[in-house]
Amino acid sequence: MTPKLYWLASYPKSGNTWMRAFITNLRNETDDPASINALGTSGIASDRALLDAFLGFETADLTTSEIARIRPEVFAWKGAQQAQPTYHKIHDALERVPGGRWLIPEEQTAGVLYMLRNPLDVALSYANHRSRTVDDAILKMGDPNHRLSKQTKGTQHRQVEQRMLTWSQHVESWTAQTGISTLIVRYEDMLHLSEETFQSVAAFLGLPSDRESIADALRKSSFNELRRQEDEEGFHEGPRKCANFFRQGQAGGWQTDLSDAQINQIIADHGLAMRRFGYLNADGSPRVM
Repeated sequence: MTPKLYWLASYPKSGNTWMRAFITNLRNETDDPASINALGTSGIASDRALLDAFLGFETADLTTSEIARIRPEVFAWKGAQQAQPTYHKIHDALERVPGGRWLIPEEQTAGVLYMLRNPLDVALSYANHRSRTVDDAILKMGDPNHRLSKQTKGTQHRQVEQRMLTWSQHVESWTAQTGISTLIVRYEDMLHLSEETFQSVAAFLGLPSDRESIADALRKSSFNELRRQEDEEGFHEGPRKCANFFRQGQAGGWQTDLSDAQINQIIADHGLAMRRFGYLNADGSPRVM
């Protein structure tokens, strides 16, 4: 059986929602842009409702470890049901869960699209997303125990707990593995080399990749269009305390909005990964992109 699951993986605030909007518009045959509140991808991998439907009871009754153990089984089951490819957002770091299986099932996975963004800009966007200070965001990005939807037995968040690790460890977990076909794209290339970057993405995901289709999908999922929809309709995936989920849609804000101390801390925490993906110059200084 041909694998049908594609994973749209990223650390938060690295272009995942923009990518999902692009994919939805690329697959749609309508003239109007797709609604940000009805993106036609297959939801987020941490969606509790998916696990509850598979098990037939509420996962709030399980421990975090028990939930982590069954998630690969649920994904494998879902993959086996698919007649057509499906595209799933995921923010977890890629790890083995209790019991030894990888979080995502290799045998059901067609490919991983991993999106990464300069951590200097991630810190700013993540702070806005969490309605916290930039210093707090920098601490979270450097914390190997950082988790999303952190919970204990009996809690009932819409999403189950997701282990993030540090920003660097998250990037390494997805980009260093060799068992699954993976395409790595940088947010900055999505911005500045849009046509060729999204064309390579479409081809990797088995979607239409001709220039006309790519240009049309990019137009319908532009930052201005996404922000317009959020201003007019709201965005149900956005945190309640976050003023705007779609904040600026730019690269390089760190040059004016981060202090030297903050820049130096991020480089100290993540310099190796930053160098690997072109975010540092040869002398170790941050690269303007």
